[in-house]
Amino acid sequence: LDLGAGYAAHLEARALPGWVATDRAAAEKELSSLKDEIRTLGNVNLDAIDEEGQLEQRNEELVRQVGDIDAATKQLGELILQLDAVTRVRFEQVFNTVRENFAGNGGMFRRLFGGGNADLFLVPDEETGEVDILESGVEIRAKPPGKEPRVISQLSGGEKTMTAVALLMSIFKSKPSPFCILDEVDAALDEANVERFCNVLREFLSESHFIVITHHKRTMQSCDQLYGITMPQRGVSKRVSVRFEQVGKD
Repeated sequence: LDLGAGYAAHLEARALPGWVATDRAAAEKELSSLKDEIRTLGNVNLDAIDEEGQLEQRNEELVRQVGDIDAATKQLGELILQLDAVTRVRFEQVFNTVRENFAGNGGMFRRLFGGGNADLFLVPDEETGEVDILESGVEIRAKPPGKEPRVISQLSGGEKTMTAVALLMSIFKSKPSPFCILDEVDAALDEANVERFCNVLREFLSESHFIVITHHKRTMQSCDQLYGITMPQRGVSKRVSVRFEQVGKD
């Protein structure tokens, strides 16, 4: 009876418009092909649904992290702009202060050289000719007494030393620190310049202490406390105490 009902249904289907008979050989071939494709997929992953949920959570976490990074990038960009503006104002203030301390009428350059003129300049861009406070270099122009104005690279060794010391003390004057170490800065100076150098250092003693490493006798005589270092054996240094009352004026 079941077979008869199925056959009757088959006959009814064939009577419907648009019915097309199926090619059994082609259908079997397609079925075999589909089975092969399913077989190549391998075993069914029963945890796929759980893994999909975990991947969705991971994706949501990554999206949140990307949002945090974008917000941090924006905040950092705003902070950079603020720092850039503050730095420009602060640098210009400090530069003008150091410039006045260095090149003013009572500046360190004139006091160390006993006259002359000097100045500090911000170097303009070679292409645009504009000065960028944060990007431009600083050029030192100096005119020792009796000489023409020139950049520091054209000065003699002693003049370079005195100009560098003048700039250093100008910076130090704008913001002094408790201690300052000077290592052989007077090596290229003559007696007269060493005298001016020591007198300038003494003006800062109310705020700072200077540790000066030197071989110059005039500098040693200006010190308040003196320590000698000798090397009795190669590679072995030894400190030698010196009493000022045992040191003559010569």
